[in-house]
Amino acid sequence: MVAVASRKMNCFSQRFRQTAPMLGSSKNELVPSKPPRRNGWSWPPQAFQVVGWLVYSYLTIVSFGIYIPLLPLPWKHVAYTLMGVAFIVHLFAHIAVLTVDPADDSVRAKQSYSTPMPLFDRTKQPHVIHDLHCYLCDVNVGPKVKHCGVCNKCVEDFDHHCKWLNTCVGGRNYRYFFLALCSATIGVFLLIVVVLFVFIQHYLNPYSLRTAPQFADVSGNSTWLMFLPLAPIKTSSAGLLILSFVTVMLSTTCLLLLSHLLGFHLYLYHKGISTYDYVKLQRQKEAKKRDVEAGNGTRNAKTHKAPQNQEASVDCEPSLSQRSSSCKFHDKNPFTSRLSESICTELENFKKSENKFRYGTENPSENIARGIALRDIKNWKPDNDEESQSATVKSVCSVPGVQDPLGSSIMTPDDI
Repeated sequence: MVAVASRKMNCFSQRFRQTAPMLGSSKNELVPSKPPRRNGWSWPPQAFQVVGWLVYSYLTIVSFGIYIPLLPLPWKHVAYTLMGVAFIVHLFAHIAVLTVDPADDSVRAKQSYSTPMPLFDRTKQPHVIHDLHCYLCDVNVGPKVKHCGVCNKCVEDFDHHCKWLNTCVGGRNYRYFFLALCSATIGVFLLIVVVLFVFIQHYLNPYSLRTAPQFADVSGNSTWLMFLPLAPIKTSSAGLLILSFVTVMLSTTCLLLLSHLLGFHLYLYHKGISTYDYVKLQRQKEAKKRDVEAGNGTRNAKTHKAPQNQEASVDCEPSLSQRSSSCKFHDKNPFTSRLSESICTELENFKKSENKFRYGTENPSENIARGIALRDIKNWKPDNDEESQSATVKSVCSVPGVQDPLGSSIMTPDDI
């Protein structure tokens, strides 16, 4: 019990901080406090940084220790010169970008890089940098300064945080970063050309690769020498070809990554923006696209939604040349539905009676009575309210008619 209580007390005794608020979260996500990083040499190194050093060391060894010494003259001297310049420039540029502190001037003037950063309280400030003041570094900064959450400091003209260099790339070390990127791309490209030349000549003309004096003591073409001329080590043709294949694959992968990154930064230079600005613009475009899609979805939902109050719609299609007729109802209102049904029913009855009257199928007394009723209906004129109701019926029926006050019959224009 004492040990458990002691561990809990140790957990609560730690200081916490948050470098930036999380979007869409109302809680303070606190992490253990730590001092800011000075540059790329700060401990501990990143995994990508170690991988980069190992790849650079391997390519340097196989270039100047195995493949360039096998080249015939004068290509050997040309390769030594060009690749030597590329690898040396990359080495010094790489060291420079790691050594230079990219922090803002006010941070470098105040920061000792030995004390932990203070706690960031989101309830008091919405962002780490607000109104050109960093509440973690406690300094006033410029408009292009960003507080890096990994390095835990404000970086001047922030571009991005590079995991391969284990430091931020900003205004103070961007030129060294770009120079290291260009030199690495050129060096890897030249190495691929040299290895492919050795690989092809091994099958076409192996004697052109055995011009070094040390090959005079080697019998047979199946034995090759590495690390000429200082420390010759014998190897077989299979070993040389397998090593060439591995080197070409690794160099091609590096060339694709480096050329893509170089092309991207050339594009940013052409646009006059930084990597951070590009990321912000892409996020804004994605947010705008989501808003547009959400707006279209809302409009489509409203369009497909059935209206609650729909006007009366009656489609009456009586056939004047036939004995049968049909009425179509499209309204669910009880009153208008009953009214329309009554109208169409009377219209059907009248058409039947009309046909009987015309063809003489009724007796004379019924014909006389029906003719008097038709004359009375012709002479009747509706008032204002009944005129509005009649107008409504006319607007929804395909065959207009006149309704009497009792709604007992309908006269078509042909009968009036």
